[in-house]
Amino acid sequence: MATVLYRLGRASFQRRRLVVALWLVVLVALGAAAAAFMKPTTNDFTMPGTESQRAIDALAREFPQASGTTGTIVIAAPQGRTLRDADARAAVEAVVREAGSLPGAVAAVDPFAAGAVSQDGRHALVQVQFAAQDDAITDAQRDAYAHSGAAAEQAGLRVEHGGEVMHNQPEMGGTEGIGVLIALAVLVVTLGSLVAAGMTMLTALIGVGAGMAGLFALSGVVGLTSTAPILALMLGLAVGIDYSLFITSRYRQHVRDGVPPPEAAGRALGTAGSAVLFAGGTVVIALAGLALVGIPFLTVMGLAAAGTVAVAVLVAITLLPALLGFAGRRVLPRKAITLEQSHRREPAGFRWAKQVIRFRVPLLLAGLLGLGALALPTLDMRLALPDASTAPVGSPTRAANDLITEGFGPGFTGRLALVVSTDSVAATTAAVAEVSHDLAGTPNLLAVTPPNLSQDGKTALLGVVPKTGPTDPATETLVHDIRQTARGVAGADIALTGQTAVGIDVSAKLSRALPTYLLLVVGLSVLLLGVVFRSVLVPIKAALGFLLTVGATFGLTTLVFQQGHLAGLVGLDTPGPLVSFLPILLIGILFGLAMDYEVFLVSRMREDFVHGDTPTRATVNGMGHGARVVTAAALIMTAVFAGFVLLDDPVIKSMGFALAVGVAVDAFVVRLTLVPAVMSMLGRSAWWLPRWLDRILPDVDLEGAKLRRHLDAAANDRELADVTTH
Repeated sequence: MATVLYRLGRASFQRRRLVVALWLVVLVALGAAAAAFMKPTTNDFTMPGTESQRAIDALAREFPQASGTTGTIVIAAPQGRTLRDADARAAVEAVVREAGSLPGAVAAVDPFAAGAVSQDGRHALVQVQFAAQDDAITDAQRDAYAHSGAAAEQAGLRVEHGGEVMHNQPEMGGTEGIGVLIALAVLVVTLGSLVAAGMTMLTALIGVGAGMAGLFALSGVVGLTSTAPILALMLGLAVGIDYSLFITSRYRQHVRDGVPPPEAAGRALGTAGSAVLFAGGTVVIALAGLALVGIPFLTVMGLAAAGTVAVAVLVAITLLPALLGFAGRRVLPRKAITLEQSHRREPAGFRWAKQVIRFRVPLLLAGLLGLGALALPTLDMRLALPDASTAPVGSPTRAANDLITEGFGPGFTGRLALVVSTDSVAATTAAVAEVSHDLAGTPNLLAVTPPNLSQDGKTALLGVVPKTGPTDPATETLVHDIRQTARGVAGADIALTGQTAVGIDVSAKLSRALPTYLLLVVGLSVLLLGVVFRSVLVPIKAALGFLLTVGATFGLTTLVFQQGHLAGLVGLDTPGPLVSFLPILLIGILFGLAMDYEVFLVSRMREDFVHGDTPTRATVNGMGHGARVVTAAALIMTAVFAGFVLLDDPVIKSMGFALAVGVAVDAFVVRLTLVPAVMSMLGRSAWWLPRWLDRILPDVDLEGAKLRRHLDAAANDRELADVTTH
């Protein structure tokens, strides 16, 4: 691998104009494809094989007129008035007529006819049915809906617009750019050269541009969830900057040592490039592995992010060497450190490693106890799909949700749908009567509405209203109680659905899949690192460190986003359960990123140990040479992820926070502190490998030992040729 990358690095450096031209062609082609085939993203959280999805499919068949998205207009009278007053009722009826004639709407239901007026008469719900699905609603249709009811507002009534139709897609504004600016500042400080920092950032941005363009080009044939592009952007930026930084740093080191630039590019790619290829591969494998969970929207998210990371790796090992060819020696800082200064001032990484080894026992105890304490809130972690109650305060969706809760109670914001199907009209009528009777008195059940029958009368739809909100634990208990009761009705196919039920089913399946996926990822890390480092204990240590990172990250995210501690610092209006897919997504992402730092640090330790250093000296050298770059990389990743915390969408906010915290914990606590402490305690046993296993494992030569032997042999041949010539 190292030799192949060495040749690729030299070739890209020497044929830099061709490489840059090819990438420009690729960028233009991908941009054109994205513009031609891009489709809107969706909030579709379907899950095949669940009861809620089975009911949704039945509704689509039997009630096609109601298969589109819905809107809920909430109308409220001020204190001292009711909507039953003549002028107020006339205003409400005008809203119903206006809503029914909106672009894309097929019907609007009069709340007085449907009984959708609160007991005090001050609140009413106008249900609006659209023909198209949520992701097919145009901006013009959504805007017309959001501005309906102006006449009622002039009559002194309050009008708010909610429902599925108002589920806007998360938008990427300028706030996440703050993280990019911080990353650029870190690059300038770390590299000491505007040319090197700018080139590294440019490479990452080109990789992100290519990856995102390819992603949107595929959106015409693959339905993208609304969070998939943002996740891909997060990871593409972070790993793109990191991978370019690692290769550029190694190139600068070789040039500083007097190696000619073309040779330096080849050697940098043969060593640091090998680590980048391996680290990127682990991220791609972990993210693509999300497909094994069997949830379509999670599969799309994982594959989208994996594709962007793969593009970032490809850019780093092809385009970056070409750009280094244009930069040459200008990547070095203008004010070079003299040899005398370098001997007088030992780098901070060496000093830190020595202090860690000196105080390794107390540091290990403090690290383990501290991370364990941070993980404790994980025991209280609850998962759910996001609902309007956690939307940003002031948004139309949140305003409508709060007004419904005020007038009707929280259960009306998470109404359920019970679908009853049989093979005859009489059997359906009997089953509806039986299940309605059996559900009477169920704890936390507010009401069951009269049935709405399909055209053939064989399928009935009953509305079920809980007393509690969609993410309340009592609502989840109610869903299970209703399903248990419905199973007792013989001769009928009864299924419970609705956004709340879908969320509960998604959360349940993800919770069941989480331990299996975690075990898969940990096992994969042990296997891959065993191959790379040819050791038994180093992979086990790395896997345990990863588990500490995951536990602390889950705990801190639960502490802030669910329990509400320090929520104001991240701009969170309303705490609530974590989004269902966050834990399993974090495991996949943090696994790959943790392996990045493990490889970049420990590979240098193994390299020095193999070449004769003592275990302690090898540990100090590995930290000394890698700590500065790993620190910069972690700061960059943390800054990029933290930039997304500034977005209003609570799902994106929690993802950015969790990733930023996870990277910081893994890099600074686990890899830069606990790893050297443990390695110094293990000594030579850290590199122990049974002979039979040594014969089985392939030699990937991540450190480039074979490459160095090849280069040394070539140098000797040249010297011999010179002697012979003279």
